[in-house]
Amino acid sequence: MNKRTIGPDGLAVPALGLGCMGMSQGYQPADDDESLAALHRALDLGVTFWDTAQSYGSGHNERLVSRALASHRDQVTLATKFGIVREPDGVRLDGRPERVRAYCEASMTRLGVDYIDLYYLHRVDRAVPVEDTIGAMADLVAQGKVGHLGISECSADEIERAGGVHPITALQFEWSLWWREPEDDVIPVARRLGIGLVPYSPLGRGFLTDAPVPETFGAGDFRGRDPRFSGSHRDRNLALASQFRRLAADRGVTTAQLALAWLLAQGADVVPIPGTTSPKRVEENATATDIALSDADLAEIEAVVPRGAWTGDRQSFAAYGTVRHSG
Repeated sequence: MNKRTIGPDGLAVPALGLGCMGMSQGYQPADDDESLAALHRALDLGVTFWDTAQSYGSGHNERLVSRALASHRDQVTLATKFGIVREPDGVRLDGRPERVRAYCEASMTRLGVDYIDLYYLHRVDRAVPVEDTIGAMADLVAQGKVGHLGISECSADEIERAGGVHPITALQFEWSLWWREPEDDVIPVARRLGIGLVPYSPLGRGFLTDAPVPETFGAGDFRGRDPRFSGSHRDRNLALASQFRRLAADRGVTTAQLALAWLLAQGADVVPIPGTTSPKRVEENATATDIALSDADLAEIEAVVPRGAWTGDRQSFAAYGTVRHSG
């Protein structure tokens, strides 16, 4: 797979990564054996930019990834995140600088590694100045525990402030044809600072695929709390998704492949991380990197599913519910 270089410090990664969250939480219950098969298929195809987090499954995800990573550490660019803490009574954010090293070392233990390629602040803890958290993360780079720093789901101002402390390699955020608000503020700032763009949920949490969108969701599926999947919003979005599927079919590709190709065409600094537990879906998604869209293709996509056509406001913490800050 072709490589892309992201960040002011030049991290080379495959053009497409693999988001691992759904192997442990967020959707329907996943099967570890199938997830491991997906990870191994990703290795075969060169989809070796893997994204996990300490909070995914309360550590389950990092331990699962470690099982596939064990004999392939040198092949994988490994990204994990800290700052979201799951507890029996709910979820809290913790960006306290005195806790950063311990969170990092705990992730390294679960992952079975002695360094992390890309370490993200998962969410900014607004009880703590972001400069203080990034400063503690910079110490991890100096200590050789972490290669590069990232930040996730933050404001344009927070990106600026973080980048003033230490070079930020990657910004992770939701971005797809059906959620484009980051184009107004955070993307321009990130690009001015040379920060790579790592979109999660690039397939609209299942809306931009050929799979049917469920009418109801189980208790563990966070889409049940996402307004884009309910009521009149769902009806409107399904109609738009149907039009987009026809565009994909006309080009002889799957809906997911066209959605990923659109994101990849937004710039050489874009590296989407679609998530899946299926080896077949890993193969399907990887093929999107071979699709070249012309200006005419992009214009037609914009005409059929223009920005602003989708409805339903995203809930920033739909996946986590009520979140408490530290302090």
